[in-house]
Amino acid sequence: MTAVGTATRITPGLAGAPAEVDVVVIGLGITGVGVALDAVTRGLSVLAVDAHDLAFGTSRWSSKLVHGGLRYLAKLQFGVAHESAVERGILMERTAPHLTHAISMVIPLGSITSRRLAVLTGAGLVGGDVLRRAARTSSDTLPRPRHITAVEALQLAPLRTAGLRGALVTWDGQLEDDARLVANVARTAASYGAHVRTRARVLTATGTQVELRDELTGETSTVTARTVVNATGVWAGDLVPEVTLRPSRGTHLVLRGSSIPGLHTSVFAPIPGTTGRFINVLPQPDGTIYIGLTDEPVDGEIPDVPEPSEAEIGFLLDVASAAFAQPLHRSDVIGAYAGLRPLLSSGDGSGTTSDLSRRHAVLTSTTGVITIVGGKLTTYRRMAEDAVDAAVAHAGLDAGPCRTAELPLLGAAPRARLAELEEPARLVRRFGTDARLVLDNAREVSGLGDNELLAPISEDVPVTLAELIFGVTHEGAADVDDLLDRRTRVGLIAADRALAVPAAERAMSLAVDAGR
Repeated sequence: MTAVGTATRITPGLAGAPAEVDVVVIGLGITGVGVALDAVTRGLSVLAVDAHDLAFGTSRWSSKLVHGGLRYLAKLQFGVAHESAVERGILMERTAPHLTHAISMVIPLGSITSRRLAVLTGAGLVGGDVLRRAARTSSDTLPRPRHITAVEALQLAPLRTAGLRGALVTWDGQLEDDARLVANVARTAASYGAHVRTRARVLTATGTQVELRDELTGETSTVTARTVVNATGVWAGDLVPEVTLRPSRGTHLVLRGSSIPGLHTSVFAPIPGTTGRFINVLPQPDGTIYIGLTDEPVDGEIPDVPEPSEAEIGFLLDVASAAFAQPLHRSDVIGAYAGLRPLLSSGDGSGTTSDLSRRHAVLTSTTGVITIVGGKLTTYRRMAEDAVDAAVAHAGLDAGPCRTAELPLLGAAPRARLAELEEPARLVRRFGTDARLVLDNAREVSGLGDNELLAPISEDVPVTLAELIFGVTHEGAADVDDLLDRRTRVGLIAADRALAVPAAERAMSLAVDAGR
Protein backbone atom coordinates (compact mmCIF):
# COMPACT_ATOMS: atom_id res chain seq x y z
CA MET A 1 0.00 0.00 0.00
CA THR A 2 1.29 3.42 -0.98
CA ALA A 3 2.21 5.68 1.93
CA VAL A 4 0.58 9.06 2.44
CA GLY A 5 2.43 11.90 0.73
CA THR A 6 3.54 10.07 -2.40
CA ALA A 7 2.89 11.47 -5.85
CA THR A 8 -0.05 9.20 -6.68
CA ARG A 9 -2.62 11.39 -8.40
CA ILE A 10 -6.06 11.42 -9.96
CA THR A 11 -5.80 10.71 -13.70
CA PRO A 12 -8.18 11.26 -16.63
CA GLY A 13 -8.52 8.18 -18.84
CA LEU A 14 -7.43 4.58 -18.42
CA ALA A 15 -3.82 4.59 -19.64
CA GLY A 16 -1.80 2.39 -17.29
CA ALA A 17 -4.81 1.36 -15.19
CA PRO A 18 -4.62 -2.08 -13.57
CA ALA A 19 -6.41 -5.01 -15.22
CA GLU A 20 -7.05 -6.81 -11.93
CA VAL A 21 -7.88 -5.39 -8.49
CA ASP A 22 -9.66 -6.34 -5.31
CA VAL A 23 -12.32 -3.63 -5.62
CA VAL A 24 -13.72 -1.66 -8.55
CA VAL A 25 -15.72 1.39 -7.46
CA ILE A 26 -18.09 2.89 -10.02
CA GLY A 27 -18.87 6.56 -9.48
CA LEU A 28 -16.70 9.38 -8.17
CA GLY A 29 -19.22 11.39 -6.23
CA ILE A 30 -18.77 11.74 -2.50
CA THR A 31 -19.96 8.20 -1.78
CA GLY A 32 -17.76 6.61 -4.45
CA VAL A 33 -14.59 8.37 -3.37
CA GLY A 34 -15.50 7.52 0.23
CA VAL A 35 -15.74 3.85 -0.72
CA ALA A 36 -12.36 4.07 -2.49
CA LEU A 37 -10.72 5.60 0.58
CA ASP A 38 -12.31 3.12 2.97
CA ALA A 39 -11.32 0.11 0.85
CA VAL A 40 -7.74 1.16 0.15
CA THR A 41 -7.05 1.96 3.81
CA ARG A 42 -8.17 -1.56 4.71
CA GLY A 43 -5.34 -2.88 2.56
CA LEU A 44 -7.33 -3.65 -0.60
CA SER A 45 -6.28 -2.73 -4.13
CA VAL A 46 -8.77 -0.30 -5.66
CA LEU A 47 -9.71 1.08 -9.07
CA ALA A 48 -12.33 3.86 -8.83
CA VAL A 49 -13.80 5.21 -12.07
CA ASP A 50 -16.32 7.71 -13.40
CA ALA A 51 -17.57 8.37 -16.92
CA HIS A 52 -17.23 12.12 -16.38
CA ASP A 53 -15.34 13.76 -13.53
CA LEU A 54 -15.09 14.00 -9.77
CA ALA A 55 -18.34 15.36 -8.26
CA PHE A 56 -19.98 15.51 -11.68
CA GLY A 57 -23.40 14.53 -10.34
CA THR A 58 -25.34 15.23 -7.15
CA SER A 59 -22.26 15.84 -5.01
CA ARG A 60 -21.72 19.34 -6.41
CA TRP A 61 -25.34 20.45 -6.11
CA SER A 62 -25.89 20.33 -2.34
CA SER A 63 -26.54 23.13 0.16
CA LYS A 64 -22.87 22.90 1.21
CA LEU A 65 -24.01 22.05 4.74
CA VAL A 66 -22.95 19.32 7.14
CA HIS A 67 -26.35 18.63 8.65
CA GLY A 68 -26.87 17.37 12.15
CA GLY A 69 -30.14 15.61 11.43
CA LEU A 70 -32.65 18.13 12.80
CA ARG A 71 -35.00 17.62 9.85
CA TYR A 72 -35.01 13.87 10.40
CA LEU A 73 -35.64 14.30 14.11
CA ALA A 74 -38.78 16.28 13.23
CA LYS A 75 -39.95 13.31 11.12
CA LEU A 76 -39.17 10.92 14.00
CA GLN A 77 -36.40 9.27 11.96
CA PHE A 78 -34.23 8.94 15.06
CA GLY A 79 -31.68 6.55 13.57
CA VAL A 80 -30.95 8.80 10.58
CA ALA A 81 -30.85 11.87 12.84
CA HIS A 82 -28.34 10.29 15.22
CA GLU A 83 -26.19 8.98 12.38
CA SER A 84 -26.13 12.46 10.80
CA ALA A 85 -25.08 14.09 14.08
CA VAL A 86 -22.30 11.55 14.60
CA GLU A 87 -20.94 11.93 11.07
CA ARG A 88 -21.14 15.74 11.30
CA GLY A 89 -18.96 15.61 14.39
CA ILE A 90 -16.44 13.30 12.71
CA LEU A 91 -16.12 15.66 9.74
CA MET A 92 -15.85 18.83 11.80
CA GLU A 93 -13.56 17.59 14.57
CA ARG A 94 -11.46 14.80 13.08
CA THR A 95 -11.41 14.18 9.36
CA ALA A 96 -12.02 17.57 7.71
CA PRO A 97 -11.85 20.56 10.07
CA HIS A 98 -10.05 22.45 7.28
CA LEU A 99 -13.11 22.20 5.00
CA THR A 100 -15.83 22.76 7.60
CA HIS A 101 -16.84 25.46 10.02
CA ALA A 102 -19.77 26.27 12.28
CA ILE A 103 -22.51 28.49 10.88
CA SER A 104 -25.21 30.16 12.95
CA MET A 105 -28.80 29.79 11.78
CA VAL A 106 -31.51 32.27 12.70
CA ILE A 107 -35.17 31.26 12.66
CA PRO A 108 -37.26 34.47 12.81
CA LEU A 109 -40.30 34.48 15.07
CA GLY A 110 -42.60 36.73 13.09
CA SER A 111 -46.20 37.16 12.05
CA ILE A 112 -46.35 33.89 10.08
CA THR A 113 -44.80 31.92 12.97
CA SER A 114 -47.48 31.12 15.51
CA ARG A 115 -46.51 30.81 19.14
CA ARG A 116 -47.35 27.11 19.00
CA LEU A 117 -45.00 26.64 16.03
CA ALA A 118 -42.33 28.66 17.84
CA VAL A 119 -42.60 26.33 20.86
CA LEU A 120 -42.40 23.25 18.63
CA THR A 121 -39.41 24.66 16.74
CA GLY A 122 -37.63 25.53 19.98
CA ALA A 123 -38.23 22.03 21.27
CA GLY A 124 -36.79 20.67 18.03
CA LEU A 125 -33.64 22.74 18.51
CA VAL A 126 -33.25 21.39 22.02
CA GLY A 127 -33.60 17.90 20.57
CA GLY A 128 -30.92 18.77 18.02
CA ASP A 129 -28.61 19.81 20.83
CA VAL A 130 -29.27 16.49 22.57
CA LEU A 131 -28.17 14.81 19.31
CA ARG A 132 -24.99 16.92 19.32
CA ARG A 133 -24.16 15.85 22.85
CA ALA A 134 -25.02 12.23 22.14
CA ALA A 135 -22.62 12.40 19.19
CA ARG A 136 -19.96 13.82 21.55
CA THR A 137 -19.47 16.95 19.49
CA SER A 138 -18.05 19.76 21.60
CA SER A 139 -20.04 22.93 22.24
CA ASP A 140 -16.84 24.73 21.27
CA THR A 141 -17.39 23.33 17.77
CA LEU A 142 -21.17 23.85 17.71
CA PRO A 143 -22.60 26.16 20.40
CA ARG A 144 -25.93 25.46 22.08
CA PRO A 145 -29.15 26.93 20.63
CA ARG A 146 -30.74 29.96 22.26
CA HIS A 147 -33.55 32.49 22.01
CA ILE A 148 -32.64 36.08 21.09
CA THR A 149 -34.57 39.34 21.06
CA ALA A 150 -35.75 41.12 17.94
CA VAL A 151 -33.01 43.70 18.38
CA GLU A 152 -30.34 40.99 18.51
CA ALA A 153 -31.86 39.27 15.49
CA LEU A 154 -31.72 42.46 13.43
CA GLN A 155 -28.03 42.80 14.19
CA LEU A 156 -27.49 39.42 12.50
CA ALA A 157 -29.79 39.78 9.51
CA PRO A 158 -31.95 42.49 7.86
CA LEU A 159 -35.21 40.75 8.75
CA ARG A 160 -38.74 42.06 8.18
CA THR A 161 -39.55 43.99 11.35
CA ALA A 162 -43.36 43.84 11.14
CA GLY A 163 -44.50 41.38 13.79
CA LEU A 164 -40.93 40.31 14.64
CA ARG A 165 -40.85 39.27 18.29
CA GLY A 166 -37.43 37.62 18.39
CA ALA A 167 -35.67 34.65 16.87
CA LEU A 168 -34.22 31.25 17.63
CA VAL A 169 -30.53 30.66 16.95
CA THR A 170 -28.93 27.29 16.39
CA TRP A 171 -25.67 26.09 14.85
CA ASP A 172 -24.78 23.56 12.21
CA GLY A 173 -21.80 22.71 10.03
CA GLN A 174 -21.01 24.35 6.71
CA LEU A 175 -18.67 23.07 4.02
CA GLU A 176 -16.24 25.31 2.22
CA ASP A 177 -17.47 23.52 -0.89
CA ASP A 178 -19.04 20.11 -1.51
CA ALA A 179 -17.05 19.42 -4.69
CA ARG A 180 -13.86 20.38 -2.85
CA LEU A 181 -14.63 17.74 -0.24
CA VAL A 182 -15.01 15.17 -3.02
CA ALA A 183 -11.67 16.16 -4.56
CA ASN A 184 -10.00 16.03 -1.15
CA VAL A 185 -11.32 12.55 -0.35
CA ALA A 186 -10.33 11.35 -3.83
CA ARG A 187 -6.82 12.74 -3.49
CA THR A 188 -6.50 11.14 -0.05
CA ALA A 189 -7.57 7.78 -1.49
CA ALA A 190 -5.03 8.17 -4.29
CA SER A 191 -2.32 9.00 -1.76
CA TYR A 192 -2.90 5.59 -0.17
CA GLY A 193 -2.58 3.86 -3.53
CA ALA A 194 -6.08 3.83 -5.00
CA HIS A 195 -6.23 4.23 -8.79
CA VAL A 196 -8.71 7.09 -9.32
CA ARG A 197 -9.67 7.53 -12.98
CA THR A 198 -12.06 10.03 -14.51
CA ARG A 199 -13.32 9.87 -18.13
CA ALA A 200 -13.65 6.07 -17.73
CA ARG A 201 -17.14 4.84 -18.54
CA VAL A 202 -18.46 1.49 -17.33
CA LEU A 203 -20.27 -0.28 -20.18
CA THR A 204 -21.23 -3.43 -18.29
CA ALA A 205 -20.66 -4.68 -14.77
CA THR A 206 -21.01 -7.87 -12.79
CA GLY A 207 -19.84 -8.65 -9.30
CA THR A 208 -16.42 -9.71 -10.59
CA GLN A 209 -15.83 -7.86 -13.85
CA VAL A 210 -16.37 -4.49 -15.51
CA GLU A 211 -16.03 -3.48 -19.14
CA LEU A 212 -14.68 0.06 -19.44
CA ARG A 213 -14.33 2.61 -22.21
CA ASP A 214 -11.68 5.32 -22.07
CA GLU A 215 -13.66 8.44 -22.99
CA LEU A 216 -10.46 10.20 -24.11
CA THR A 217 -9.35 7.54 -26.61
CA GLY A 218 -12.44 5.43 -27.20
CA GLU A 219 -10.54 2.24 -26.36
CA THR A 220 -12.27 -0.46 -24.31
CA SER A 221 -10.80 -2.78 -21.70
CA THR A 222 -11.93 -5.33 -19.14
CA VAL A 223 -10.99 -5.26 -15.47
CA THR A 224 -11.35 -8.28 -13.22
CA ALA A 225 -12.23 -7.64 -9.59
CA ARG A 226 -13.03 -9.66 -6.52
CA THR A 227 -15.92 -7.28 -5.81
CA VAL A 228 -17.62 -4.34 -7.57
CA VAL A 229 -19.33 -1.44 -5.79
CA ASN A 230 -21.94 0.65 -7.62
CA ALA A 231 -21.90 4.18 -6.15
CA THR A 232 -23.49 6.03 -9.06
CA GLY A 233 -26.30 7.69 -7.11
CA VAL A 234 -29.38 8.49 -9.20
CA TRP A 235 -27.89 6.47 -12.08
CA ALA A 236 -27.53 3.29 -9.98
CA GLY A 237 -30.45 1.61 -11.75
CA ASP A 238 -28.76 2.02 -15.14
CA LEU A 239 -26.09 -0.48 -14.04
CA VAL A 240 -28.24 -2.64 -11.79
CA PRO A 241 -31.85 -2.81 -13.00
CA GLU A 242 -33.03 -4.35 -9.72
CA VAL A 243 -32.43 -1.01 -7.98
CA THR A 244 -35.57 1.14 -7.97
CA LEU A 245 -35.14 4.81 -7.11
CA ARG A 246 -37.50 7.73 -6.88
CA PRO A 247 -35.29 10.79 -7.46
CA SER A 248 -36.23 14.23 -6.26
CA ARG A 249 -34.88 17.56 -7.46
CA GLY A 250 -33.57 20.17 -5.05
CA THR A 251 -33.00 23.66 -6.46
CA HIS A 252 -30.86 26.51 -5.13
CA LEU A 253 -30.55 30.12 -6.22
CA VAL A 254 -27.27 32.06 -6.24
CA LEU A 255 -27.23 35.77 -5.33
CA ARG A 256 -24.52 38.35 -4.72
CA GLY A 257 -23.99 39.24 -1.09
CA SER A 258 -25.11 42.79 -1.95
CA SER A 259 -28.66 41.51 -2.59
CA ILE A 260 -29.14 41.06 1.18
CA PRO A 261 -26.81 43.64 2.78
CA GLY A 262 -26.14 43.12 6.47
CA LEU A 263 -26.63 39.35 6.37
CA HIS A 264 -24.18 37.91 8.90
CA THR A 265 -25.84 34.53 9.49
CA SER A 266 -27.91 31.99 7.66
CA VAL A 267 -31.67 32.43 7.94
CA PHE A 268 -34.27 29.67 8.02
CA ALA A 269 -37.37 31.24 6.52
CA PRO A 270 -40.62 29.40 7.34
CA ILE A 271 -42.75 28.24 4.42
CA PRO A 272 -46.27 29.66 4.90
CA GLY A 273 -48.99 27.09 5.45
CA THR A 274 -46.61 24.35 6.63
CA THR A 275 -45.48 23.07 10.01
CA GLY A 276 -41.74 22.88 10.50
CA ARG A 277 -40.73 23.39 6.85
CA PHE A 278 -38.23 26.11 5.96
CA ILE A 279 -36.04 27.33 3.16
CA ASN A 280 -32.42 28.26 3.87
CA VAL A 281 -30.72 31.54 3.04
CA LEU A 282 -27.04 30.68 3.28
CA PRO A 283 -24.14 33.15 2.99
CA GLN A 284 -21.08 31.51 1.40
CA PRO A 285 -17.37 32.00 2.10
CA ASP A 286 -16.86 33.49 -1.40
CA GLY A 287 -19.30 36.35 -0.81
CA THR A 288 -22.34 34.88 -2.54
CA ILE A 289 -25.63 33.72 -1.02
CA TYR A 290 -27.47 30.47 -1.74
CA ILE A 291 -31.23 30.14 -1.28
CA GLY A 292 -32.74 26.67 -1.22
CA LEU A 293 -34.14 24.10 -1.15
CA THR A 294 -37.02 22.60 -3.11
CA ASP A 295 -38.09 18.96 -3.17
CA GLU A 296 -39.74 18.05 -6.47
CA PRO A 297 -40.27 14.50 -7.79
CA VAL A 298 -38.47 13.67 -11.03
CA ASP A 299 -39.91 11.30 -13.59
CA GLY A 300 -38.45 9.92 -16.79
CA GLU A 301 -34.85 9.84 -17.95
CA ILE A 302 -32.24 11.17 -15.53
CA PRO A 303 -30.35 14.15 -17.04
CA ASP A 304 -26.58 14.52 -16.61
CA VAL A 305 -27.10 18.13 -15.45
CA PRO A 306 -30.54 18.87 -13.94
CA GLU A 307 -32.12 22.26 -14.61
CA PRO A 308 -34.09 24.35 -12.10
CA SER A 309 -37.61 25.30 -13.13
CA GLU A 310 -38.91 28.86 -13.14
CA ALA A 311 -41.64 27.76 -10.74
CA GLU A 312 -39.03 26.64 -8.20
CA ILE A 313 -37.08 29.88 -8.64
CA GLY A 314 -40.23 31.93 -8.05
CA PHE A 315 -41.19 29.88 -5.01
CA LEU A 316 -37.79 30.31 -3.36
CA LEU A 317 -37.75 34.06 -4.02
CA ASP A 318 -41.26 34.51 -2.62
CA VAL A 319 -40.57 32.62 0.62
CA ALA A 320 -37.22 34.32 1.16
CA SER A 321 -38.62 37.79 0.44
CA ALA A 322 -41.25 37.35 3.15
CA ALA A 323 -38.47 37.04 5.75
CA PHE A 324 -36.45 40.15 4.88
CA ALA A 325 -36.96 43.90 5.07
CA GLN A 326 -36.33 44.37 1.35
CA PRO A 327 -37.96 42.04 -1.20
CA LEU A 328 -35.87 39.99 -3.59
CA HIS A 329 -36.44 40.08 -7.34
CA ARG A 330 -35.75 37.78 -10.28
CA SER A 331 -32.94 40.16 -11.29
CA ASP A 332 -31.13 39.36 -8.02
CA VAL A 333 -30.67 35.77 -9.18
CA ILE A 334 -27.27 35.52 -10.89
CA GLY A 335 -27.21 31.74 -10.98
CA ALA A 336 -29.26 28.67 -10.10
CA TYR A 337 -28.53 24.98 -9.81
CA ALA A 338 -30.42 21.76 -9.16
CA GLY A 339 -29.36 18.37 -7.85
CA LEU A 340 -31.09 15.01 -7.78
CA ARG A 341 -31.41 13.01 -4.58
CA PRO A 342 -31.07 9.22 -5.07
CA LEU A 343 -33.99 8.27 -2.81
CA LEU A 344 -35.07 4.67 -2.49
CA SER A 345 -38.60 4.12 -3.70
CA SER A 346 -41.13 3.14 -1.06
CA GLY A 347 -42.49 0.66 -3.59
CA ASP A 348 -46.09 1.90 -3.67
CA GLY A 349 -45.54 5.21 -5.47
CA SER A 350 -47.52 7.11 -2.84
CA GLY A 351 -46.60 10.25 -0.97
CA THR A 352 -44.22 13.03 -1.90
CA THR A 353 -40.46 12.74 -2.23
CA SER A 354 -40.07 14.95 0.85
CA ASP A 355 -41.68 12.11 2.83
CA LEU A 356 -39.21 9.46 1.68
CA SER A 357 -36.54 8.43 4.15
CA ARG A 358 -32.96 9.65 3.63
CA ARG A 359 -31.66 6.42 5.16
CA HIS A 360 -29.12 4.68 2.94
CA ALA A 361 -29.24 1.07 1.86
CA VAL A 362 -26.71 -1.48 0.64
CA LEU A 363 -28.10 -3.88 -1.97
CA THR A 364 -26.54 -6.95 -3.61
CA SER A 365 -27.58 -7.74 -7.18
CA THR A 366 -28.06 -11.19 -8.66
CA THR A 367 -24.64 -10.88 -10.33
CA GLY A 368 -22.99 -9.80 -7.06
CA VAL A 369 -22.67 -6.04 -7.63
CA ILE A 370 -22.85 -4.17 -4.31
CA THR A 371 -24.96 -1.01 -4.70
CA ILE A 372 -25.02 1.83 -2.14
CA VAL A 373 -27.92 4.29 -2.51
CA GLY A 374 -29.91 6.80 -0.49
CA GLY A 375 -28.31 8.72 2.33
CA LYS A 376 -26.88 12.21 2.10
CA LEU A 377 -23.57 14.00 1.81
CA THR A 378 -23.04 14.32 5.57
CA THR A 379 -23.21 10.56 6.07
CA TYR A 380 -21.02 9.60 3.10
CA ARG A 381 -18.32 8.07 5.32
CA ARG A 382 -20.74 5.73 7.10
CA MET A 383 -22.34 4.83 3.77
CA ALA A 384 -18.92 3.92 2.40
CA GLU A 385 -18.10 1.86 5.48
CA ASP A 386 -21.32 -0.12 5.17
CA ALA A 387 -20.77 -0.68 1.45
CA VAL A 388 -17.22 -1.95 1.95
CA ASP A 389 -18.32 -4.14 4.86
CA ALA A 390 -20.91 -5.74 2.57
CA ALA A 391 -18.46 -6.11 -0.32
CA VAL A 392 -15.79 -7.69 1.89
CA ALA A 393 -18.27 -10.14 3.39
CA HIS A 394 -19.82 -11.06 0.03
CA ALA A 395 -16.47 -11.68 -1.68
CA GLY A 396 -14.74 -13.20 1.35
CA LEU A 397 -11.90 -10.67 1.18
CA ASP A 398 -9.09 -10.52 3.71
CA ALA A 399 -9.34 -6.89 4.78
CA GLY A 400 -8.57 -4.85 7.84
CA PRO A 401 -11.14 -2.89 9.88
CA CYS A 402 -12.57 0.45 8.76
CA ARG A 403 -10.19 3.31 9.62
CA THR A 404 -11.94 6.35 8.16
CA ALA A 405 -13.65 7.61 11.33
CA GLU A 406 -10.24 8.55 12.70
CA LEU A 407 -8.33 9.17 9.45
CA PRO A 408 -7.71 12.86 8.67
CA LEU A 409 -8.05 13.83 5.02
CA LEU A 410 -5.05 15.44 3.33
CA GLY A 411 -4.64 18.98 4.65
CA ALA A 412 -6.62 18.36 7.84
CA ALA A 413 -5.37 19.70 11.17
CA PRO A 414 -6.81 20.97 14.46
CA ARG A 415 -8.42 24.39 14.07
CA ALA A 416 -5.82 26.03 16.30
CA ARG A 417 -3.05 24.87 13.97
CA LEU A 418 -4.98 25.94 10.88
CA ALA A 419 -5.38 29.40 12.39
CA GLU A 420 -1.59 29.68 12.74
CA LEU A 421 -0.82 28.96 9.07
CA GLU A 422 0.72 31.90 7.24
CA GLU A 423 -0.43 30.99 3.73
CA PRO A 424 -3.27 33.02 2.12
CA ALA A 425 -6.57 32.56 3.92
CA ARG A 426 -8.42 31.33 0.83
CA LEU A 427 -5.90 28.55 0.23
CA VAL A 428 -6.00 27.54 3.89
CA ARG A 429 -9.81 27.36 3.80
CA ARG A 430 -9.77 25.17 0.71
CA PHE A 431 -6.64 23.07 1.24
CA GLY A 432 -5.74 23.29 4.94
CA THR A 433 -2.10 22.46 5.65
CA ASP A 434 -1.67 21.68 1.93
CA ALA A 435 -1.98 25.40 1.17
CA ARG A 436 1.83 25.61 1.01
CA LEU A 437 1.93 22.62 -1.34
CA VAL A 438 -0.57 24.36 -3.63
CA LEU A 439 1.51 27.51 -3.77
CA ASP A 440 4.89 25.75 -4.07
CA ASN A 441 3.50 23.59 -6.86
CA ALA A 442 2.26 26.65 -8.75
CA ARG A 443 5.63 28.37 -8.39
CA GLU A 444 7.45 25.30 -9.71
CA VAL A 445 5.06 24.68 -12.61
CA SER A 446 4.67 28.26 -13.78
CA GLY A 447 7.83 30.10 -12.74
CA LEU A 448 5.56 33.04 -11.83
CA GLY A 449 5.69 35.24 -8.77
CA ASP A 450 3.24 35.08 -5.89
CA ASN A 451 1.52 38.32 -6.87
CA GLU A 452 0.39 36.79 -10.13
CA LEU A 453 -0.35 33.34 -8.72
CA LEU A 454 -2.46 34.65 -5.84
CA ALA A 455 -4.29 37.51 -7.54
CA PRO A 456 -8.08 36.98 -7.63
CA ILE A 457 -9.56 36.75 -11.09
CA SER A 458 -11.80 39.75 -10.34
CA GLU A 459 -13.40 41.56 -7.43
CA ASP A 460 -16.30 39.09 -7.52
CA VAL A 461 -14.25 36.00 -8.40
CA PRO A 462 -11.71 35.17 -5.65
CA VAL A 463 -10.30 32.13 -7.47
CA THR A 464 -6.51 32.21 -8.01
CA LEU A 465 -4.22 30.84 -10.69
CA ALA A 466 -2.36 28.82 -8.04
CA GLU A 467 -5.40 26.70 -7.18
CA LEU A 468 -6.33 26.25 -10.85
CA ILE A 469 -2.85 24.89 -11.58
CA PHE A 470 -3.15 22.51 -8.62
CA GLY A 471 -6.49 21.33 -9.99
CA VAL A 472 -4.68 20.15 -13.11
CA THR A 473 -1.47 18.79 -11.59
CA HIS A 474 -2.87 17.05 -8.49
CA GLU A 475 -6.64 16.74 -8.85
CA GLY A 476 -7.07 15.30 -12.32
CA ALA A 477 -8.80 18.23 -14.05
CA ALA A 478 -8.84 17.40 -17.77
CA ASP A 479 -10.32 20.60 -19.15
CA VAL A 480 -11.65 24.06 -18.36
CA ASP A 481 -15.05 22.67 -17.33
CA ASP A 482 -13.42 20.50 -14.66
CA LEU A 483 -11.61 23.52 -13.26
CA LEU A 484 -14.47 26.01 -13.28
CA ASP A 485 -17.44 23.77 -12.53
CA ARG A 486 -15.97 21.31 -10.01
CA ARG A 487 -12.46 22.16 -8.70
CA THR A 488 -13.85 25.65 -8.11
CA ARG A 489 -17.48 26.79 -8.25
CA VAL A 490 -17.09 29.71 -10.66
CA GLY A 491 -19.40 27.95 -13.12
CA LEU A 492 -22.43 28.56 -10.90
CA ILE A 493 -22.49 32.15 -12.17
CA ALA A 494 -22.35 32.51 -15.97
CA ALA A 495 -20.88 36.01 -15.93
CA ASP A 496 -18.10 35.00 -13.52
CA ARG A 497 -17.39 31.88 -15.53
CA ALA A 498 -16.78 33.94 -18.65
CA LEU A 499 -14.26 36.06 -16.75
CA ALA A 500 -12.47 32.97 -15.43
CA VAL A 501 -12.09 31.02 -18.69
CA PRO A 502 -8.78 32.71 -19.68
CA ALA A 503 -7.24 31.91 -16.28
CA ALA A 504 -8.39 28.29 -16.50
CA GLU A 505 -6.98 27.96 -20.02
CA ARG A 506 -3.72 29.44 -18.82
CA ALA A 507 -3.52 26.97 -15.93
CA MET A 508 -4.09 24.07 -18.33
CA SER A 509 -1.39 25.38 -20.67
CA LEU A 510 1.15 25.95 -17.89
CA ALA A 511 0.64 22.44 -16.55
CA VAL A 512 0.99 20.87 -20.00
CA ASP A 513 4.14 22.89 -20.76
CA ALA A 514 5.63 21.73 -17.47
CA GLY A 515 4.82 18.12 -18.31
CA ARG A 516 2.49 17.68 -15.33
